[in-house]
Amino acid sequence: MSETVFQHIQNLIDANPVMLFMKGDKLFPQCGFSARVVQILNHLGVPFATCNILESAELRQGIKDFSQWPTVPQLYVKGEFVGGCDIVTDMYQSGELETLLTEKGITTANA
Repeated sequence: MSETVFQHIQNLIDANPVMLFMKGDKLFPQCGFSARVVQILNHLGVPFATCNILESAELRQGIKDFSQWPTVPQLYVKGEFVGGCDIVTDMYQSGELETLLTEKGITTANA
């Protein structure tokens, strides 16, 4: 992975308290897993930014190398890698995701 892509990813994570790397964007997810995470974040009323990894092959591979996680979407909260669709879904269903967001100072609709 080039330093430029690595730095671009880090800059996005640093600039956005809740950052989702996904296929498509929050207005037009382009895979079911990405759509599911967007749906969860929208349901929680959390402001979040997205990065469409389909924009370049280097970015698509770069995010996987950056996190050492093989799949997309990937959710970051306050710089911390949370996980992909299955982990985010499980955390949402158990209430852990909302707790994590609250502990990190992110206001949810239920707060």
